[in-house]
Amino acid sequence: MKSFVGMHQVVSADDYIELALGSPVELWLGVEGESEMERAAREDAARDILADNPHLADDVARIAAEAIDAYVPELSNVASLARPIARRRSARKAVAA
Repeated sequence: MKSFVGMHQVVSADDYIELALGSPVELWLGVEGESEMERAAREDAARDILADNPHLADDVARIAAEAIDAYVPELSNVASLARPIARRRSARKAVAA
């Protein structure tokens, strides 16, 4: 059975993550053996993406916490700590606006 998200065929867990983030996982984690120049370029691209989407980091933390709760229940106490941080950041931004 094939799995699709929108018009994209998903064949691995990395495909789901890439579609959720809107960018390849390697952009955020790097790849083994990358040069200093490749790393600097990757980090510059990541900074640009975060500047264009300031809520991405909070969204990723929330999604990761939900995934941990669902698939690694023995770590759910750690994942629950991420939620209040994301909510506090959102509240601060709302007050500042």
